Amino acid sequence: MMIRVESLTKVYPGATSEAPALRDVSLDVGAGEFVAVMGHSGSGKTTMLNIIGGLDRDYGGHVTLEGVDLASMGDRELSTLRNRTIGFVFQAFHLLPNLTVLENVMLPACFRTVDQDGAADDRARKALERVGLQHKIEVRPTHLSAGERQRVAIARAVLNRPDLLLCDEPTGNLDSATGDRVLDIFLELNREGTTLMVATHSERVAKAAGRQVTLSRGRVMEDPP
Repeated sequence: MMIRVESLTKVYPGATSEAPALRDVSLDVGAGEFVAVMGHSGSGKTTMLNIIGGLDRDYGGHVTLEGVDLASMGDRELSTLRNRTIGFVFQAFHLLPNLTVLENVMLPACFRTVDQDGAADDRARKALERVGLQHKIEVRPTHLSAGERQRVAIARAVLNRPDLLLCDEPTGNLDSATGDRVLDIFLELNREGTTLMVATHSERVAKAAGRQVTLSRGRVMEDPP
C-alpha cells in the first residue's frame, strides 16, 4: 500500500475539539492510483494532503507511506523522504521570482547531498520539455502566465521522479483550456506509474481520476470501492 491513513485527526490551535479540521479519517491509497479529493473549502482537503506529505506533524492517528509511519521519522529522515519520494504542486505555484525557470525546476536537486545521476540540469530540461516550456528556461516566473507557472511547478515536482504526487487545487487559478493541459500531464504521469492525490473542486479532474474521495467537515463522506 502506498498510503495508509488511520484515525487521522487534526485540531488547529485555537479551534475547539468539537470542530477539528480532520476527524477520524481513515483511507488507503494503492500504488499507481489517481485519487481526486473533493469537498467544499474548509472540508480538510489541504490539511490531509499536508499531513500525508509530511509538511504537518501535529496530528492524531497514524499515516504510513510505503509502510513507514511518518511519526516515527526524524526531521532529517522526513526531509529526505519528501525530496526523494513526494512531489508537491500547489495552487499558488511557490516559484522563486529571482530565479529563472530552469533554476526553479532544479531546486529539489539542491537539497540532495549527492546528485545521484549527476544530471540534474538534463533532467530539469527534460521535465520542462515534457510540460512544453523548454523554450522558457531563461525566463523568470514574473514574465509567465498563470498556466505557464503551474507547468513550471509541475516540472519542478517531478524532477526527482517521485513515486507520489500531491496536488492542491492545481487547476484552480487556470482557465479551462490551460487546466485541461495540466490534467493531461497528470494523466500521462499516472499512466507511467506515479501515484496522484489531487485536492480539487474541478469536476473535469474528478471524472478523469480513477477514484473520488469526498470530505465534509473533516470526515470522509464518500469513497466508492
